[in-house]
Amino acid sequence: MVLSLGILDIGKQYFYGQAKTQIFDSRRDLGIAAAQRASECIHNAILDRGRARVMIATGNSQLDVSTALVEQTSIDWGRVDLFHMDEYVGLDADHPASFRRWIKERIVDRVHPASVAYIEGNAPDLKTELDRYAGLLQQQPMDVAFIGFGENGHIAFNDPGMANFFDPLAMKCVDLDPECRAQQVNEGHFKTVDEVPRQALSVSCSGLLRARSWICCVPEGRKAKAVHRALNGPIGTACPASVVRLHLDARVYLDRDSAALLGPPVND
Repeated sequence: MVLSLGILDIGKQYFYGQAKTQIFDSRRDLGIAAAQRASECIHNAILDRGRARVMIATGNSQLDVSTALVEQTSIDWGRVDLFHMDEYVGLDADHPASFRRWIKERIVDRVHPASVAYIEGNAPDLKTELDRYAGLLQQQPMDVAFIGFGENGHIAFNDPGMANFFDPLAMKCVDLDPECRAQQVNEGHFKTVDEVPRQALSVSCSGLLRARSWICCVPEGRKAKAVHRALNGPIGTACPASVVRLHLDARVYLDRDSAALLGPPVND
């Protein structure tokens, strides 16, 4: 059933540039639909190449899709290699806000993939760690990358001041802007902004763009402005998520709240 949400309809698909976008009635419905699409991509990659490479996004916006993903019975996790896209500099893997811990507890410990490659944000030599992880990424493109939109429009930790769509690096050390750091507090990962690390290791925009398929889960009203800027605004690094409209196989999954400010598609 298609329901009206202002000038857009819940359940109907819209194209913003290349990005196929759909609005769902709830976060749960959004997560289930995104997980089903991911399952298809993973299954096809395994049929084609015997293995699938999957990059996991973390954070509150990814809770519903991660829950639904591990319940997909059609995924042969024994043939899936997992990667993640960013980690705070200096944070131990067992810290409550560590993205390594997020992935381990919500994905790895539940489905036991063939392998998992973590970004070691507390490595003693960050340059060596960046080179190591970049080498892993460059072996083959990801089959699926889960991409969230930050409140400031970031993808991974490519904030507006650090993003480069043509970055020569696959991995980089980035400075986190104030809005990004405030988001981490608002989501409950840290008690104060001062506790949020000022730097992170992140897959670059160009590194993300190498993935064959993007699955972008962006629920909640606090993401409504970022969604509007990404899909209705100019394509550029002032809103890094806007590059989703240039990816050849990107799906954007929204709920009522995150789509509240979204206008109809226009030609880019």
